[in-house]
Amino acid sequence: MIQPAPTRAVLFDLDGTLVNTAPDLVNALNTVLCDYQHPQVSVSEAAPYISTGAAGMLEYAMGTSELPDRQHMVDSLVTHYHQHIADSSCLFPEMERVLQKLEQSGLNWGIVTNKIERLTHTLLTALNLTHRTACIVCGDTTSYSKPHPAPLLEACRLLGHAPDQCLYIGDARTDIEAARRAMMPSLAAGYGFLHKDDNPHHWGANAVIDNPAQILDWIVNHV
Repeated sequence: MIQPAPTRAVLFDLDGTLVNTAPDLVNALNTVLCDYQHPQVSVSEAAPYISTGAAGMLEYAMGTSELPDRQHMVDSLVTHYHQHIADSSCLFPEMERVLQKLEQSGLNWGIVTNKIERLTHTLLTALNLTHRTACIVCGDTTSYSKPHPAPLLEACRLLGHAPDQCLYIGDARTDIEAARRAMMPSLAAGYGFLHKDDNPHHWGANAVIDNPAQILDWIVNHV
């Protein structure tokens, strides 16, 4: 667990932490499954696999890593998702209030995600969030993606803050590992896209939160 300094900026993972993207991602997945005459999956079943990317979601849904036409299936999923990226996606409940409070308090907030830049910027533009962010670091912004610390360190560079002055919030073990490796305090988003046997209390975050409103409670004690 990283000992935090006073919080000067808050960084969010995107899928499963800041935005509930599961409905649109799983809809894209089911479109591809339908094309291949494969049974569809529910949002609740597939959401925990979103962090594995398009290929990982397909492998889960089809029950095999030997996909019949792997690259074509991945490309089809990404294309459909890009075209319908914000049909149903929205901020998690209470998240808008959290962002407003951060902005009113003069705290910068940004995004560090493994989602590629093309999809990230399309989604944030559709949700009218781009102009509000202090930085956006994507899976292909640096040479590495999480759990490597490089994306978080790049966000620190863009913000002009030391890692221990930032707070990272994510819903996957890889998020918390990236924060630990960057020497950045972190919160595990227990409300996110977790597997049923995930135990975020064992990930090494500074705390586990059950809803976005608890972010504000944590920051109050670290400003």
